[in-house]
Amino acid sequence: MALHDAGEPEYLGFWLRVGAALLDTILMMMLTAPLLWYLYGPAYWHDPSFDGGLADLFIGWVLPAIVIMLFWLARSTTPGKMAIDAVIVDARTGARPSARQFLVRYVGYFVSSIPLGLGLIWVGIDARKQGWHDKMAGTVVVKRRRRTTPPPIKR
Repeated sequence: MALHDAGEPEYLGFWLRVGAALLDTILMMMLTAPLLWYLYGPAYWHDPSFDGGLADLFIGWVLPAIVIMLFWLARSTTPGKMAIDAVIVDARTGARPSARQFLVRYVGYFVSSIPLGLGLIWVGIDARKQGWHDKMAGTVVVKRRRRTTPPPIKR
């Protein structure tokens, strides 16, 4: 993770994370919309009484959860966070979070959203830029530390 002069990590704030989430949402829609169109056709979008059943539940809720969890487990980030050079780390140690922390963080999104999104807005208020989902999971979102390579040896 990137460190400020005082050795503190550079926490990513509200608007950067909103942008990352927006990009993730667009990418997820690019994955799910064609599946929904293939299975249901235009009725899915145009008929308010349409009920997609279990396939709709899977494509709309389960598939996105699986994709996000796989990105978190493999890279500790999502495509949107990659675009802003951010990574999710353990709030206490700065290390990679555990699978349990990632799961709690994902479920925490729903808890954070229920009271008018206050738990998500909290990112803009908190000193460490943690939303309630981050606090529940013990995680923070920080700027990824760039690996620097030593300058080449001149001969």
